[in-house]
Amino acid sequence: MADIRIGVSTASVWPQTATSGFELAAELGYDGVEVMVWADPISQDPAALRRRSRQFGVPVLAVHAPCLLITQRVWSPRPEERLRRSVQAAQDLSAPTVVIHPPFRWQRKYAEGFADLVWELEESSGVAIAVENMFPVRRFGGEVSAFDPSIDPTDVGYRNYTLDLSHTSAAREDAVALRARMGNGLRHLHLADGTGQPKDEHLVPGRGVEPCAEVCESLAREGFDGQVVVEINTRKSRTPAERAKDLAEALLFARLHLAQ
Repeated sequence: MADIRIGVSTASVWPQTATSGFELAAELGYDGVEVMVWADPISQDPAALRRRSRQFGVPVLAVHAPCLLITQRVWSPRPEERLRRSVQAAQDLSAPTVVIHPPFRWQRKYAEGFADLVWELEESSGVAIAVENMFPVRRFGGEVSAFDPSIDPTDVGYRNYTLDLSHTSAAREDAVALRARMGNGLRHLHLADGTGQPKDEHLVPGRGVEPCAEVCESLAREGFDGQVVVEINTRKSRTPAERAKDLAEALLFARLHLAQ
């Protein structure tokens, strides 16, 4: 096996809390979790997360900063402060990576200073801030991007990136080509699938049309030293067993295709 740690995002157990994410990660044999910071109070509390990590014997591999529309007031109404708090949480949890979305277009001041802020925080903390690819909104026969300057973080150029395969599907973007543009800056993979629909599907890998296997196999060949995190949507699971089954299938897919 390639020496690549495979985690699960706590977003994969929504609407359950982060505690369920740690519990399922331990039960299914994941190497760690990515904490999605959002309305769940536990996700906002590094001390509570440390206790869960010790309780279940599962490390935190990454912290996903609160940058969704529904989390614009988590920790602070100021996006700069939310990013700083995310980096501090990663340090407190010994997590090597913070995942962040590009700024929204209406966050003009934040967008203007975003690249410099990311650089400053990486230099001072030693935490990798991996900027994630996004997707446009399609309506009235056209596309509108909510992000500045675009949905593709390689248009700016950062030291570290997150590649999200559900987002490449929603954007109808060539995931292999985007992975190549990210180059050695690829630090974090959100492993999920999609069918090319104009929405963020986050399917179990292998159930859509994205080159999930190809991307994983390339990471293994190239000696990738970041994290692969399963970020799937299980909110329609009718029972806990059904949710666990999907997460187990996703982990098996990752281990199979990350084998050297």
